[in-house]
Amino acid sequence: MFLKVPYVSFPSFISSQICDEIISIGEEKLVKAYTNKKQGVRNSEIAWLTDKSIYDLIIPAVKDANAKSGWFWKITGGEKIQFTKYGIDQFYDWHVDGGSDFNATYTGGYLYDYESGNVSTSMGTVRKVSMTVNLVDGSEYEGGNLEFDFGSVSGKDRIKTCDEIRPKGSLTVFPSFIPHRVTPITRGTRYSLVLWSLGPPWQ
Repeated sequence: MFLKVPYVSFPSFISSQICDEIISIGEEKLVKAYTNKKQGVRNSEIAWLTDKSIYDLIIPAVKDANAKSGWFWKITGGEKIQFTKYGIDQFYDWHVDGGSDFNATYTGGYLYDYESGNVSTSMGTVRKVSMTVNLVDGSEYEGGNLEFDFGSVSGKDRIKTCDEIRPKGSLTVFPSFIPHRVTPITRGTRYSLVLWSLGPPWQ
């Protein structure tokens, strides 16, 4: 699929104070590190958030990006919000969040309805749009870059570092099928939020 706009960023979208409050909420819910060292895919700590106030804060940006980019994809709701903590040497290697077609259809799970605010099952939907928020300023850590792989047809611009997300509270929205990664942290700690927005699969 050709995309004229591969991602949309909103600099400093969330205030510093609210970012700090979200970090406090997330830290309380961290249970254990989600680690996949055997395959070398991911090493981080995560927690799941379902606070309505956080959804209300970020959903408008997701909808705005879907329109501004010209995607205009039908999205109906989102999964639980993932709070992620990356410490020294932690990372998330190349991956995609979803294929967005029938092969990636959910058979059940959590769905926060963007219109009603009700919670139901995600059955029959797929991940279409991914969103991430940087909860600390990029000066507080080194490494931890969000990078996209736009494919071989992109030539020398294939790998793109998303510098726009490094200021505290900045938010980036992108299609769930774009390969991306978070490079290893070499100093400090990176905190982020991730939300996957769902809708009916493409045919």
